[in-house]
Amino acid sequence: MEAFLFSTGVVALAEIGDKTQLLSFVLAAKFRKPLPIILGILVATLINHAAAGGLGAWIASLLSPMTLRWGVGLSFLAMAVWVLIPDRLDAEDTRLPALGVFSTSVVAFFLAEMGDKTQIATVALAGHYPSLAAVVLGTTLGMLLANVPAVYFGERVARLLPLPLVRLATALMFVSLGVATLLGAGADIGL
Repeated sequence: MEAFLFSTGVVALAEIGDKTQLLSFVLAAKFRKPLPIILGILVATLINHAAAGGLGAWIASLLSPMTLRWGVGLSFLAMAVWVLIPDRLDAEDTRLPALGVFSTSVVAFFLAEMGDKTQIATVALAGHYPSLAAVVLGTTLGMLLANVPAVYFGERVARLLPLPLVRLATALMFVSLGVATLLGAGADIGL
């Protein structure tokens, strides 16, 4: 349960102001059909994060517990720094394929999430927690918690959130997890 809840919280916070959340605003403004956009986000995230989580679990299986602990701990500290840097949506990110609303949402969201901080966080979380399913379901729920309001309420929600404070809270979560990991938290599960 810890893996699910922590993964949900970290990704929901990290996603606020992220380029995939900005893409959610663009999709909602362009298509004005929330349900197929949300379903597209769900499908794209499940596929993307299952692959990222699988990569994290595979990497974890190859490394010694000490190497894994240091790698995951340092990854969390690097994520803490990365989330403090605001994202922006490039013109390239807003080029949408000429498909239906659902398909466009799946493709655009999947591609925008490649190499994104929430995808990298999923790799690290899957390396840290033994339950791949809990991590993938948690990170997916976190993406939906951040993006569904963006689809429905768009810019109004974005203006209400103090992004620097959200970034700082997310960074502190990653720092605490990184330090705890480096100090031996999770040693009982092989880290």
